[in-house]
Amino acid sequence: MRNLKLEIEYEGASYCGWQVQTRNKKKKSIQSVLESALSKILQERIHLAGSGRTDAGTHALAQVANFRTSSNIPLKKLRLGLNALLPDDIVIAKIKEVGPSFHSRFDAKSKVYRYIILNRSYPSAMLRNKAYFYPYPLDTRLMQQEAGVLLGRHNFKSFQARDKKERDPVKTIKKIRVSRNKDFIYVDIEADGFLYNMVRNIAGTLVEIGRGKIARGSLKKILLSRDRRIAGPALPACGLYLVKVKY
Repeated sequence: MRNLKLEIEYEGASYCGWQVQTRNKKKKSIQSVLESALSKILQERIHLAGSGRTDAGTHALAQVANFRTSSNIPLKKLRLGLNALLPDDIVIAKIKEVGPSFHSRFDAKSKVYRYIILNRSYPSAMLRNKAYFYPYPLDTRLMQQEAGVLLGRHNFKSFQARDKKERDPVKTIKKIRVSRNKDFIYVDIEADGFLYNMVRNIAGTLVEIGRGKIARGSLKKILLSRDRRIAGPALPACGLYLVKVKY
């Protein structure tokens, strides 16, 4: 039995997220489309274990998943077959055979997410599903200064949306950076784990700070409060990208 690791790129606009929706199987997920394609090629039932879920509308540059198969199909042939069978908004970038104990979620050391903001006076027809449009001036230098408060190991309950499961809110943010390139603002965060909507909630709070709606120096108070109600809004999923999973 081989254990195969996939690196997947996808545009999430047309999907309900990564994970199969057990309560509503009519909803199309990245996982279900991939499992269907794999099962068709390999002629056996395939279950994918992803590195983690991404929400409806969220994109990935390098999502990771693994599965087990009894097939001896060459990896190059499998990648070519999958990319021919999959829709254009899902692409297999890499396939690699890994050790039998490898698990894409449990073995992950950290993940890197990027939130993209289109910050100019008019929107983009081409990028409407790929970046969050915000037409007002933002102080990116102030946003970066405030973001530094979040570095390290903290309870991030202030940035956790309601979840179906009780999850440990203590995470470690290893890197956080707010930068601008012309009309685009990037919020990059690397952490050992993420809560539901955590990146979108942090990005929304930083936008409120950059706009002056949340006062300078307030982010530490928001973090320590563990109160979601006083943080900024969750920004739309269209601007969120899973950039990398580190092992």
